[in-house]
Amino acid sequence: MQNTNRKVFENLISRTKIYLAIIFILLVILSIDNRNMIIPSILIFIAIMGYTYYANNKRKSEISETLQDLTLTVDSAAKTSLINSPFPLVILETDGNIIWKSSKFISEFSKVDINSYIDNIIDEIKKEIEKTKEKKDKTIIKQIQIEEKTYKIFGKYVNSKNKNKKEYMLMLYFLDDTENIRLQKEYNDSKTCVEIIMIDNYEETMQLLESEEKLQITAQIDKEIFDWTEETNGVLIKSDRDKYIYLFEQRYLEKIKEDKFTILDKIKDISTRQNAQFTLSIAISNEGKTDRDKYRSAQAAMDIVLGRGGDQAVIRENEIYKFFGGRAQEVEKRTKVKARTVAHALENLIKESNKVMIMGHTNPDIDSMGASMGIYRLAKSLGKNAYILDSDETTTLQNFKKSLAKDDEYEDILINKEVALENIDEETLLVIVDTHKANYVLAPELLDKTEKVVIVDHHRRSADFIEKATLTFQEVYASSAAELVTELLQYAEVKVDLKTIEAESLYAGIMMDTKNFTFKTGVRTFEAAAYLRKCGVDIIRVKKWFQSDLASFNKIADIVKKAEIVNKSIAISIYERKTKDASLICAKAADELLTISNITASFVIGNLGDKVCISGRSIGDINVQVILEKLGGGGHITLAGAQVEGMTIEETKQELINRINEYFSEIATQ
Repeated sequence: MQNTNRKVFENLISRTKIYLAIIFILLVILSIDNRNMIIPSILIFIAIMGYTYYANNKRKSEISETLQDLTLTVDSAAKTSLINSPFPLVILETDGNIIWKSSKFISEFSKVDINSYIDNIIDEIKKEIEKTKEKKDKTIIKQIQIEEKTYKIFGKYVNSKNKNKKEYMLMLYFLDDTENIRLQKEYNDSKTCVEIIMIDNYEETMQLLESEEKLQITAQIDKEIFDWTEETNGVLIKSDRDKYIYLFEQRYLEKIKEDKFTILDKIKDISTRQNAQFTLSIAISNEGKTDRDKYRSAQAAMDIVLGRGGDQAVIRENEIYKFFGGRAQEVEKRTKVKARTVAHALENLIKESNKVMIMGHTNPDIDSMGASMGIYRLAKSLGKNAYILDSDETTTLQNFKKSLAKDDEYEDILINKEVALENIDEETLLVIVDTHKANYVLAPELLDKTEKVVIVDHHRRSADFIEKATLTFQEVYASSAAELVTELLQYAEVKVDLKTIEAESLYAGIMMDTKNFTFKTGVRTFEAAAYLRKCGVDIIRVKKWFQSDLASFNKIADIVKKAEIVNKSIAISIYERKTKDASLICAKAADELLTISNITASFVIGNLGDKVCISGRSIGDINVQVILEKLGGGGHITLAGAQVEGMTIEETKQELINRINEYFSEIATQ
């Protein structure tokens, strides 16, 4: 009885319970004052309870009927909408069997073999669903091309309500997204691209021409550039004697890529009486919200082109640089104004700093070390303490370090990365030599410790250059970083007295990168070497630093013996042993392969353990820098290198062959 009363009471709504409690209290008070009212009060309360329960049930019944009518109406409307869907709708099983399709689906795809498209959709969906634990939680959004239209497919798995086994059906909605995609493409195509065109070495080349020929050549260059840009319906403005700004719509960018910048060759083909050759540097960018942002991006790309030696083009798109051209040998500049200006600027930066730290690239070679020694002496001449970052892992400088150890001055000058990190601060000048790549320096962590960064490098600029440099002296015409540092020392205002071993290290750096003054050797190279000879260089001692022991010579001979020839004149060999001097052995073996007749380029692949290294050499006919740049490396036309991660030696070899074939294919199409 008690449980029954509790259930009756619980079925009442909250507001009714309050009213009943108030009535009960009033009846109790009335019965206390007048005991004759006890029985009538009980009867009255029972009557009120009965009426309340009856009224409550009746109200619930009415609400239930109303909701049921509403549900039936909604279900009917939903079914009607489903059948008469304004867009194609299909229900199918997970194996692709169609259970039902709307009338719009039938009319839309009446002339199309839709089953083949659905099978492809099912296969793609299954691969994604396998990664999802619950099918019912997986919403499907796909885009598919059917004939000339593009559809966006929305769908969801639906439980088939089979009690015996858990099965799912797939409901797909096909929304025609063709017009939306067309408008999006039109919007993207109408965006502005900014192109900067510059004539390389304009002033120097013009000085070679006679007065009456200058106007004629200038007019011919203008005509070739205007004719080339006319094909893409843009606006060309000549902003300076050697600079053009070109604005065009992005729809023509692919056409420019396919053209492969034939304007580069057309300008080089312009003949003059003095056989002076004109070349162009071109930079294009579509990155940025405004045209001003795109112009700045194109300017940054132009800096890279000029840093790579000019005579090439670059397109910056989606934060990726794509290079075209750049296969010709760099032209040596005839002015030394920049070297003098940089020397004075570097002196001021050293004077403003409390100390100087000098850092080269990973696995430092004698060019990196020689350039570091030169900067060290400049800092000491200005009364500043200077330190050179060194690595104990490198084996290429053993002979040099033995000579250096005989002088007590350098005992505490060569420091490791840990010591450098402890002592560097915001007032330290960090000078980086023989590289400009942030991920290739000996200790990348140092770049975040100071804002004063100077770069002295001779390699062609790559996309991942150090952007925060305060001063950059990057001249790709130079043979080596040692040559550039030697020029800076000659133009310094302070008198720099090089010690013999410092001059010899600089001379050795030039010797190594020019292969004993054979490759990439210009007038400035011999001038730098002559200056160093005056400082007391002992050439015999320098040559001893390059001597190999018998074991190393045998390794090199074995590599040469196993070399394979591809593309008729390119030698590829592998050094599989994992040793500390693997990169050095590979470099020497690549040099040795070039001494063989009919070999125009050589590549030696080595094992560094977690990485695979590649050393590339060329006599100048083939640009090894362009080839290895495709593998993340860099360097020069005749000398380049790369380090590859995530691939075996054999995979690296095959990838190298693919890149070589790609290189020759690009040449054939130009």
